[in-house]
Amino acid sequence: MRLPRSVRMIEVGPRDGLQNEMKPVPAATKIQLIDKLSASGLREIEAGAFVSPKWVPQMADSAEVLAGIERWPDRRYPVLVPNLKGYEAAAAGKADEIAIFAAASESFSQRNINCSIAESIERFRPVAEAAGRDHVPMRGYVSCALGCPYEGAIAPAKVAEVSKALLDLGCYEISLGDTIGVGTPGKAQAMVEAVAVQVPRERLAVHFHDTYGQALSNILATLELGIATVDSSVAGLGGCPYAPGASGNVASEDVLYMLTGLDIETGVDLDLLAEAGAFICQALGRQPASRVAQALAAKRAARN
Repeated sequence: MRLPRSVRMIEVGPRDGLQNEMKPVPAATKIQLIDKLSASGLREIEAGAFVSPKWVPQMADSAEVLAGIERWPDRRYPVLVPNLKGYEAAAAGKADEIAIFAAASESFSQRNINCSIAESIERFRPVAEAAGRDHVPMRGYVSCALGCPYEGAIAPAKVAEVSKALLDLGCYEISLGDTIGVGTPGKAQAMVEAVAVQVPRERLAVHFHDTYGQALSNILATLELGIATVDSSVAGLGGCPYAPGASGNVASEDVLYMLTGLDIETGVDLDLLAEAGAFICQALGRQPASRVAQALAAKRAARN
């Protein structure tokens, strides 16, 4: 089993993790969270999304958040943008990286953003042109890479097709997302192998949800194929809207613990990461979904 010597951890908690929270999270709390995540050693932290506040009210203060965070010189704070209007707002907020998204499922694309996959790619063309002109790095997400709540299983060839379209638009990296968390290690490997025919492995990342408890296994399976970039969410923030009560994003603490146990370098401090998770969970009034965070908290309590 050949594993990468180091892995880039992309923190998505402040955006993907918080965006579906029903209770408003103050901008000051988001700023503190991002600053704590920066201090933990994470180098890329999704800071928000410049989307319609009508559809995602939790992200309405993204400009305020970008303006308030401490920007470390060796960190990046990407934001999600759905169209040129969103890009222009992000640029005005001095975003240093953007992310765009497309689905590998036609049904999901129609229900989520009311257009076909091909139309969604065309919508991003002016965004890509503007980002290229402004020298702003652009990352791409492919959702439903291992399953769709409407269509079921998704053909790996379709994921590869959409990934290549995003690469051709100018995305420096494509994150393959198991949006509903139905993937298993073998299926995850088959999907990555199919996409790697179209997109170089060093330009691929994985984004697993833990709905069925398979996320860490899926990550390990893709690391064995040469993937070295992993998205995760501190404290496991973010539920799965298609499986009520189920966990969503894989927890950053759990990913880091596994990587450390495999002697894979990340540059991230587990105690400081767990501290950031405890901070946001206290603000949200809940316990962290991360099993590692729970174990560390129990260990501290026992010592005291």
